[in-house]
Amino acid sequence: MTETYTSRGASLTGRALRSLRARFAGEIITPEDDAYGDARRVWNGMIDRYPAVIARCTNARDVALAIGFAREHVAPLAVRGGGHNAAGFGVCDGGVVIDLSPIRSVHVDPIGRRAQAGGGATWADVDGITQRHGLAVTGGLVTHTGIGGLTLGGGIGHLMRRCGLTCDNLMRAELVRADGAMLNVSPQENADLLWGLRGGGGNFGVVTQFEYQLHEIGPTVLAGALMYPMAAGAEVLRFYRDWAPQLPEEMTTAVALRTAPAAPFIPADLQGQSIIAVVVCWSGAVDTGQAVLEPLRRFKRPLVDLVAPKPYLEHQHMFDATAPHGRQNYKRNANLAALPDGVVDVLMEYSGRRTSPHSLIMVFQLGGAISRVSEDATAYSDRGALFNVDLNAQWLDPADTRTDEHIRWVRDFHAALQPFATGRAYVNFLMGDEGQDRVRTTYGAAKYERLVALKRRYDPANVFRLNQNIVP
Repeated sequence: MTETYTSRGASLTGRALRSLRARFAGEIITPEDDAYGDARRVWNGMIDRYPAVIARCTNARDVALAIGFAREHVAPLAVRGGGHNAAGFGVCDGGVVIDLSPIRSVHVDPIGRRAQAGGGATWADVDGITQRHGLAVTGGLVTHTGIGGLTLGGGIGHLMRRCGLTCDNLMRAELVRADGAMLNVSPQENADLLWGLRGGGGNFGVVTQFEYQLHEIGPTVLAGALMYPMAAGAEVLRFYRDWAPQLPEEMTTAVALRTAPAAPFIPADLQGQSIIAVVVCWSGAVDTGQAVLEPLRRFKRPLVDLVAPKPYLEHQHMFDATAPHGRQNYKRNANLAALPDGVVDVLMEYSGRRTSPHSLIMVFQLGGAISRVSEDATAYSDRGALFNVDLNAQWLDPADTRTDEHIRWVRDFHAALQPFATGRAYVNFLMGDEGQDRVRTTYGAAKYERLVALKRRYDPANVFRLNQNIVP
């Protein structure tokens, strides 16, 4: 009798798996393996999917074999880098997961200011090596984020107003296409595809290596957070909306409305209180940064001022503990051109309606180097937006009886922001339930059609469809 591995309706023959294992340099994990339970899990605990095969790839050839295996068996195909995507696109039911986590080496050319990083690397991997040379590229807001998804969807982070988005610093890539062909992508080779990789998501293939332009950063930055009581939230937001747009590009800021977590950097007497925090990262000369920060410090005395000169690596790791693996996460996001009183009112109203102490609202400051790149230069869209608002419901128990309330809080909040929004969004913060029209609107009609043309060229069968999909 032929042995089969079955997962939620899809089955693959044992003979086929044995053939794949014989050619595969990495590790093949199936539901009967002890490693399967951990291997199928991703950052968002709300995602509970059961793939038939997890292919932990060690090189581009492994990736091509896994793609071919999925196509041969007409199985869904997911690509996992860091597994941090909120929509859970790094895992699928009943199909094949290409797990890039073993491909994570990082090499730095300090003279040419370039870094080459494997598609499974995290920002902890990249920053830990580039900072040895006083160099960095805009990375994730927490260091356990994978570089692949962040880069391909745009890449916002603490350095974006000075250095641009992560995708703006993508100079070259090595990619495996749906047909197994391996491509070099650069301004000289397949330049149309480089345009698509800079914000078009994982629609065109599996990137096994990224090459970034680096910038002189640190090792010391002026960074941290100033925290105020939520009762002063409207006052803080109104000051912030006037102060932030005047800042030099060396300063990137964000505002968080949340319950102060039980994190190591939060004083014990503040933990559990509702707060509004202004998070800053100044990457220029520290003395100059202190002067730039002075109006904020003078405006109102905070409950605590955690902004200080520190290693850039320390600031990059600062928020890791506030985004742990395994929590239930549900999101919506919107781009804004400004923060008028109507937005302030909505932020304060819905912050007060939070249904979980773990839920939070982030207002990210854009502009600066982001807006200096032409709108048509990359697939990333809406470079004129000055803010992105990320609405994130978080709760601990998947069996929480208030799950529907948590989700409704996000959706109602998002709807209340729409009169003030640009209509666009940040691709990496989209969930998987927002529909094709949301993807099309996020890119805009003209840019979406250009992405469709690329998709038809590089993946006409839509093999890579577990993403914010560009439908060919």
